[in-house]
Amino acid sequence: MENIEVSIVMPCLNEEEGIGICLKKIKEVFAKEKINGEIVVADNGSTDRSRQICEEAGVRVFSELVPGYGAAYLRGLKEARGKYIVISDSDNTYDFGDIPEFLRALKEGNDFVIGSRFKGRINRGAMPWVNRYIGNPVLSGMTRIFFRTKLSDIHCGMRAFTQEAYKKMNLRTLGMEFATEMVVAALTNNLRIREIPISYHPRYGDSKLVPFYDAWRHVRFMLLYSPLWLYFIPALIGFVPGMFFLLLLSGGPVILFGHYWDVHFLIFASALTILSYQIMNLGVFAHVFAINEGFIKKDRFTVAFQRHFNLEKGLIIGVFLFLVGFGINLMIFMEWYSKHFGALYRIRESVLALTLLVIGVQTVFASFFISLLAFKRK
Repeated sequence: MENIEVSIVMPCLNEEEGIGICLKKIKEVFAKEKINGEIVVADNGSTDRSRQICEEAGVRVFSELVPGYGAAYLRGLKEARGKYIVISDSDNTYDFGDIPEFLRALKEGNDFVIGSRFKGRINRGAMPWVNRYIGNPVLSGMTRIFFRTKLSDIHCGMRAFTQEAYKKMNLRTLGMEFATEMVVAALTNNLRIREIPISYHPRYGDSKLVPFYDAWRHVRFMLLYSPLWLYFIPALIGFVPGMFFLLLLSGGPVILFGHYWDVHFLIFASALTILSYQIMNLGVFAHVFAINEGFIKKDRFTVAFQRHFNLEKGLIIGVFLFLVGFGINLMIFMEWYSKHFGALYRIRESVLALTLLVIGVQTVFASFFISLLAFKRK
């Protein structure tokens, strides 16, 4: 087999207006830089002349019947034979003259190189206003916060990486979220990443983006891969004040912040505490499952949790909370009994007891489920 240095991988769906220009520019770069490279086009069901143009240009074309940006790329990347891989769209928005710069960054020891349109040049008419000033900044900002990175342009479509890096990333999503998954996978696998400024040009042909739907797919992916932000932070925001007001109001009404707080808010605090604790449990389940399936890597939280948690400790904590709640209820019952089952007003204590009973039971069964998820198999 011929020793290919660089594979240019491009997805294609009805790009007859731009694909031919792209192929010509890539070949010119190969000739000028003396690059032993190949072009791989993944056709995602084109009904125009795109495939014919590619075949006439003598490039390798593969069909992917499963629709989706990610599906097309996965097909193309599977067929790439080069030591280095450069990916780009087929609509002539990216400058293929930047290929040597991407390769230079890889040869300097980087595993993953991504372009930045915001640090480079966005030509007039290349990016819609809403994408440039709202969509991309918001989604890139979320990625920076969720995954602790300083990358400025998460959704830039021109990227380069080594074959070894591609195998480590273990990519699998089929839609537009593929772009986010690749960045997240590079970060979680501790790949050496570099960002370089590039130019962005108006596209040839019609855009395939569905703005709000595709944006939601990116947000959904980030949330699913970020148990901390999807589960733990909302849970703590609810659990801490919920438990605080529950304990505070269990002893009687209080005046706080200039207002009178009583039984109604006590009941709300109980519901908030129980709900938040359940969300916290779901977060642990999701985190353990995601690690077992290879979606995310172990972090300090996981290591500390595994070091200090086991089924027996979880059962002890759960049973203790249940018994405390049961004991409070038993005392209330004994008082009611001593009054010959007459009038009784112990709503505050009953709400506290009920909350502890529920949390105790949740802890017991959650401990069993976490242990099952973390069960080690050969």
